[in-house]
Amino acid sequence: MTIGDGPQRCILHADLDAFYASVEQMDRPELKGKPVLVGGPPEKRGVVAACSYEARAFGIHSAMPMRTAVARCPRAIVVPPRFDRYRELSRQVMDIFKSLTNLVEPLSLDEAFLDVTGAVASSGAAPVHLARELKSTVTTKVGLTISVGVAASKSVAKIASDMDKPDGLVVVDPGQEGAFLAPLPIRKLSGIGPKTEERLRRHGIATLGDLASRSDDWLTREFGKRGPELAALSRGQDARSVAVHRAAKSISAEITFPQDISDPHELGLQLDRLCQRVAARLQHSPTPGRTVTLKLRLADFSTFTRSATPGVPPRDALALGRVAHGLLEREVESGRRFRLLGVGVSGFVEQRQPPLFDL
Repeated sequence: MTIGDGPQRCILHADLDAFYASVEQMDRPELKGKPVLVGGPPEKRGVVAACSYEARAFGIHSAMPMRTAVARCPRAIVVPPRFDRYRELSRQVMDIFKSLTNLVEPLSLDEAFLDVTGAVASSGAAPVHLARELKSTVTTKVGLTISVGVAASKSVAKIASDMDKPDGLVVVDPGQEGAFLAPLPIRKLSGIGPKTEERLRRHGIATLGDLASRSDDWLTREFGKRGPELAALSRGQDARSVAVHRAAKSISAEITFPQDISDPHELGLQLDRLCQRVAARLQHSPTPGRTVTLKLRLADFSTFTRSATPGVPPRDALALGRVAHGLLEREVESGRRFRLLGVGVSGFVEQRQPPLFDL
């Protein structure tokens, strides 16, 4: 947990609380204290991009259909997203992070890892004091609150930042990682989704402590090389460094149609538009993506993906479209109606394809 003979490593995970909804409440004071839903309108099959904590009290969460969210909380206020404004404030917050350390790894507009090992060593301040100062600066200069987790590793800091939201601050002292993680449910660990959770629970593994107690041999037999990796994280063993420049793992775009579409020609036109959007972003990638993935959701809400890895990685809309249309043609059948369509490219760095979409 230390870096050579140097100082104890200190990582912060900072997460803006209910970011989009908090921005709307900040810019429109009349929304403060009220259930706010940011996203598309329910009559156009919008989904919740973010919701305030007042809305979360009704069991509403991001990615929920807006129609369902409004049914759960009829007095909720639906606000269209303003991504330019969110990006503007995100840049301000990231600049504050970078004033503390140049080792900042943004994960999205509203969260980042910070390696403050050097700042702790040079200032002599305790990590908790740096975290409090960071929280105060963001609130004073930007007007938003952040939750911060402090630990000697990225994975533990990320879990800690989620433990006392909103406006939380949780410190996990070096050597206490195992005790902190052991009672937590396995879904708290990044990388364990619903399917992996189901498999683990079938073996009686419900907490991170349960996972940590299993042998690497057993985990390898049951889950391959990923098993011991997850178990190491469940024990707080994570030597990953904060990556200032993060390579893109995937680039994707999708659309939910106002009305279900069955016409192959209309589906093709929609796919062409998505390919153009993805290709425009591919132009900024230093390396090509090798795998093309199509995401489809039918009228009955069943969702699935189809992937292909062409010999030559697609770099423009035409090449991407050829592969994507080939995947789509195999799924278009008489009477089949589509609710959502998405296309993405992955495989930029890692040999293993990461998931493009959260189904």
